[in-house]
Parts: sequence; structure tokens; C-alpha cells
Amino acid sequence: MDMEFKKLCSIIVDVLGVDEDEITVDTTFIDDLGADSLDVAQIIMGIEEEFDVTVDSDVASKVTTVGQALELIKNAIDD
Repeated sequence: MDMEFKKLCSIIVDVLGVDEDEITVDTTFIDDLGADSLDVAQIIMGIEEEFDVTVDSDVASKVTTVGQALELIKNAIDD
């Protein structure tokens, strides 16, 4: 498991209060974890803060799974 995934899981656990064992790259924020759009926005803000990146709001609005969020992080770090 890579460092970005562990940090992302930590952010998700903080925002949603879910068990880290429930989170995989295929986990969806809304259907699997019960998040709403505000929760997802908080997760995106947490990503921006943790990884010191800026996430475009159009891109952020399309993120529905943990894997997509991870991809977002990796792309933002590479830029």
C-alpha cells in the first residue's frame, strides 16, 4: 500500500468516521461510504491541504471513488 493511499484513507476516516478496513480503491464515496456532496468536498479540501496541491473544482466534482481520488492526487503531485 502506497503512502498516498494511506494518507487518503486517513482523510476519509477523519471526515466520514468510517472504518479504514472498509476503504479500497474501488470504494465509492456516496454509495459505499454514505458520504454526501459536502463530505466529498471536505475530503477534496483535506487532499489539497495534506498534499499541498490545488484541485480544479470541475475535476473534483467528477470524483466518485477512492481510486479516482488517488489518481487525482498522483496527477497533482506529478504536475
